[in-house]
Amino acid sequence: MQLFNALWNRVSLPRYERKPGLVLINGLAEQAETWFRNLPEWRNHFEIFLPNLLTFEGETLQQRIEQGLPLSVDYLVDQLHLYITTFLQNPPYYLGGSSTGAKVVVEYAARYPRMVSKLVLIGPSGVATEERMPIVEGVRRSDARSFVESVFYDLSQVDPGLIRYYHERLESRAWKRGMLRSIRGTLGHSIRDKMPLIQQPTLVMCGREDRIIDPVQAESACAMLPNGKFVLIPKCGHAPHQEKAQLVNREVIRFLKEPLPKLVPEPTPVVEEQVKEQSA
Repeated sequence: MQLFNALWNRVSLPRYERKPGLVLINGLAEQAETWFRNLPEWRNHFEIFLPNLLTFEGETLQQRIEQGLPLSVDYLVDQLHLYITTFLQNPPYYLGGSSTGAKVVVEYAARYPRMVSKLVLIGPSGVATEERMPIVEGVRRSDARSFVESVFYDLSQVDPGLIRYYHERLESRAWKRGMLRSIRGTLGHSIRDKMPLIQQPTLVMCGREDRIIDPVQAESACAMLPNGKFVLIPKCGHAPHQEKAQLVNREVIRFLKEPLPKLVPEPTPVVEEQVKEQSA
């Protein structure tokens, strides 16, 4: 019996493995409601970190509103850096951002390049000259169904639990205020000018039927990345990670597991004395 128990424990107990860290930043949808179709698969390959930067009913965010302080992308980048430097300890990290979260991770990578090894941008806001926000009317009218469905192309992929959750949240005046002020503070922020600065390998995924950002402009922004890869997903709206979860899960895992490109060593500068010796 002891031998059986020892063998059983050896087979059944998980072995220790240090997985690479993947920090995920949501957009205006909250963290749990953004990644619920991705986390079970991604956790098999990465150690996932989910900082809640946009807690619409949170005390800090509500205090900023009361004090007239902006809920800007720069503020969210500062909060992300505080989280990473306080609670994480093995940079560089993979960073993933959805919608508005993509603005945050691009700005973070531009500001702190040594902290980031690769980027994943899903339905990235801030890459087009204009962002349409159909969700705003749903928030103002407290219409959870239109709020959720405005980001989907295939409505059969809308989880009923999402509509129930946002119906509850939209009954809170503080939550609605936090959401609308966050939209106001981040909407006009463009990251197109930062794209040429991002040296890390970057995967950009966009739905062809996205009604919030222009996929054509998203592809042109991706072309500005020194090491970018663009994936256009047909029959898909602003939430590829939910509408096409299997495809997105597979592409993200494959991309992040690819070896980093080897850096080409810079040529050794020729000093003036060497040039004189050669010419003598």
